[in-house]
Amino acid sequence: MGLLDDAKDAAEATGKKVGEWVDDTKERISDKVDEVQADAEVTRAEADVKRAEAERDATKAKNDYKEQLRD
Repeated sequence: MGLLDDAKDAAEATGKKVGEWVDDTKERISDKVDEVQADAEVTRAEADVKRAEAERDATKAKNDYKEQLRD
């Protein structure tokens, strides 16, 4: 029975290792997803700033042109 018990212990240890590996992998994937989402949010915010700056510049150019027409 010693050989059977050794095999059982080895299988349990292997199962535990595989379970830990799966948990670690899930956590790494979750961390990466969080990172990608944060990067996407930063990119969106930067795009919003650029869009707002472009609108500001366009409005200023329009107002300057209208002011020139008044002169």
